[in-house]
Amino acid sequence: MPESIRGTVANAGAAVHSPDVELLARTSEAVRAAGSLLVERFGDAVRHESRADLMRALAANDHAVLAALRPRLAQLRPDARWVEDELQGGALPPGEWWLVDPVEGNINHLHGLREWAVTATLVRANRPVLTAVHLPLSGETYTALAGAGAHLDGRRLHVSETTDLGLALAATSQARPDENAAVVRRLGSSITAMLLDALVVRVSVPATLHLLSVAAGRIDAFWQFAGARADLLPGALLVSEAGGLVSDIEGRAWTPESDSFLATAPGVHAAAVATLTR
Repeated sequence: MPESIRGTVANAGAAVHSPDVELLARTSEAVRAAGSLLVERFGDAVRHESRADLMRALAANDHAVLAALRPRLAQLRPDARWVEDELQGGALPPGEWWLVDPVEGNINHLHGLREWAVTATLVRANRPVLTAVHLPLSGETYTALAGAGAHLDGRRLHVSETTDLGLALAATSQARPDENAAVVRRLGSSITAMLLDALVVRVSVPATLHLLSVAAGRIDAFWQFAGARADLLPGALLVSEAGGLVSDIEGRAWTPESDSFLATAPGVHAAAVATLTR
């Protein structure tokens, strides 16, 4: 992590556990180094003749990044366990866990699209403690540390001040391929509802990149049904540390066991809940 980020976080307040400040700096350095491998593998869209071919290409990207990233993170926290399947949801067992998505937006990477990232989040007692999200093509690194705010390359992030959902840019994302039919129908209905109430609705993957934009004040609201821990926990920490509200779509406290997710600027949260639950 650049020295400016380390200094910004370190000065955020005495309540922040100082070893976590340095840990976030090292985690940021690790995701940046791993991200360079993805740049080398990025190019024009490659079409695959079968689902099996596509899955092998996705796995090859994952393995290339993890070969560089996993040893570095394991060295930082030798006792932290590793979440093996980033697509899973639900609560984690007690203790510390590294939650990593080596290629968040992997399908975009393979299709020659620019919306992909490397993410690493430390979860402690089922709460995200710190996260680093690196966008290799732009060189940007988003970081958040519980109690110390969210930052983009050292610049403090704040969610938008929008108070009218009718002027809001909202976004949603498909949680995973082969989602069950009930979740797909629920998502379709929610998009229709939001199209009627918000100014504009974006629908794309991956979720984490939308949540970066919520934290940075570029998008006013994001929602998703179901979802994987690796999709939502990094963004949940970034948005909350940037002053946003994170809940389920009914406005209740969100946990990794919730069946829906909503992250918004405070001024549109109530209206977004009303739209998504009517």
